[in-house]
Amino acid sequence: MKILTITLSFLFMTSAFAQKTPDVRYEYKKFEKFDFEEIGVEGEAGSPGDISISPRMRKEFANKLPERKNFNKEMKKAIEGIR
Repeated sequence: MKILTITLSFLFMTSAFAQKTPDVRYEYKKFEKFDFEEIGVEGEAGSPGDISISPRMRKEFANKLPERKNFNKEMKKAIEGIR
């Protein structure tokens, strides 16, 4: 019961201190015209002389598997498994 009375009193106190905000209405322009002929842009138009891409250094990894001349034994086992 105490909790109920505490919460109700807290609600009434906060509502008493609350200020009512006035209604604010924003009005935006419905139409705006831009005249691009009057806008002047100063500067030089140019492209860079040398556009080049430097080659990337590729890292070569060492093969950690032993090098084999042929896989005849494995191929024969695979064929036997199919039959």
